[in-house]
Amino acid sequence: MEHIIEVRWHGRGGQGAWTASELLARAAILEGKYIQSFPEFGPERMGAPIRAFTRVSEKPINLHCTVYNPNMVVVLDPTLLKTVPIAEGIQPNGTILINIKRQPKEIREQLGQVNAKLWTVAATEIALKILGRPITNTAMLGALVKATSIVSLESVEKVVKGRFPPQLAERNIALVKQAYEEVKSE
Repeated sequence: MEHIIEVRWHGRGGQGAWTASELLARAAILEGKYIQSFPEFGPERMGAPIRAFTRVSEKPINLHCTVYNPNMVVVLDPTLLKTVPIAEGIQPNGTILINIKRQPKEIREQLGQVNAKLWTVAATEIALKILGRPITNTAMLGALVKATSIVSLESVEKVVKGRFPPQLAERNIALVKQAYEEVKSE
């Protein structure tokens, strides 16, 4: 990785998009990489659309602005596909990962002309099964690792263990692994 990899996370307030961004950043730090992780939201209430960003690089990062042309876009809430231009600014041959039960080729038809590889995972369904709640951020992180190899699955497991109490950490690690196994690409 000789350049900066930029990830834009789309979610709603309370869904954990910023937490996912931070977990990705912490996993990258474990691997000796440089990072930035920051949210973009104002006084929005729970459920309002928000964005978070992660930058990962082998070299120090001197950029201090929002991410305009991400290499990767992660969508935690599929209802945002109708209201937010999620593919806006995506780098050519980038990666778009969406929490949705549908196949990537069906999403391709909905998004139209987007020069990016599409991945989908039924993260809400997996989260409900494992956590009993529709919190999809760690599932999306597991799917992102499979789709991009930006960090290792082992690094993600370590940071999840450090972020949550033991019992919740174990369930979130199971969620990460399940989404990693079930994510689909075109």
